[in-house]
Amino acid sequence: MSAKAAKQKNLTKEEELLLQDFSRNVSTKSSALFYGNALIVSAIPIWLFWRIHQMDLYQSGILFVVGTVISTYLVSLAYKNVKFVLKHKVAQKREEAVAREVMKMISDDKKMNKKEKDERILWKKNEVADYEATTFSIFYNNAFYLVLLIVISFYILRNFNPNVNYVFSVGSAAGLLALFSTSTK
Repeated sequence: MSAKAAKQKNLTKEEELLLQDFSRNVSTKSSALFYGNALIVSAIPIWLFWRIHQMDLYQSGILFVVGTVISTYLVSLAYKNVKFVLKHKVAQKREEAVAREVMKMISDDKKMNKKEKDERILWKKNEVADYEATTFSIFYNNAFYLVLLIVISFYILRNFNPNVNYVFSVGSAAGLLALFSTSTK
């Protein structure tokens, strides 16, 4: 057994939960939500290029599938990056309000000690911060991705062949979104 594995066994359940709250990993539920939303927003350019740029669905099908898959991955990566940064900011801003709300709910329970009350406040604060960071991350990244896509497709690459325009506009928009999400502060 390695030293790292031995250290992990020494962590208490509370410490593991705390580490989980501050890690970049997202839950399975959040991951499914991110990939589902990313797939939807990544499929929007298919309609755009089919109807506006007059690309044939069957002839460009492979191009559309590959572009959508790559875009889905990069957009979901951006969701995760923005959520990680926002979660801690939201938690700090909501801490006082969540503490008041939890204290109102558990004020009748005289059997609960201070440690249990603090744990409930921390759990609720993390739950609220996680939810708000997730929803804002999805909204912000979807809007930013679509603006980038429209600007690149209709202004920067407007004179290019539609196939080239699709590849570069979807790839650039998703790549720039993923890049900008790493520098969010």
